[in-house]
Amino acid sequence: MKYLLWLLKAAIFFTLFAFALNNQHDATVYFFFGTHWRAPLVLVVLAAFAGGLVVGALGMLPGWWKHRAAAAAQQPSAPQQTPANAGLAVATAPAPAPSISATDLPAVRQHGL
Repeated sequence: MKYLLWLLKAAIFFTLFAFALNNQHDATVYFFFGTHWRAPLVLVVLAAFAGGLVVGALGMLPGWWKHRAAAAAQQPSAPQQTPANAGLAVATAPAPAPSISATDLPAVRQHGL
């Protein structure tokens, strides 16, 4: 199975490499106010792909932040020490670790991750 995955990766690499070799012609991208950018077509495609990744990640940031804030709100916080008790060392037993049952876990993902 490992060799099959390496063969698939090699096939994808050589396909993309052949695409890059076959698209070395200059392409012109026109922007506003008469500005333009001349570059090989493969670089234009790579720049568009990278720009899409950046825009997609920036679009997902607010959702990530909300998820992190919700997860942080659900976590139990450590008890705050008052200034009167700050100098006293109080020996307390650590809280037992929460147990996780099979019903608490999400369903197994189908895509293998």
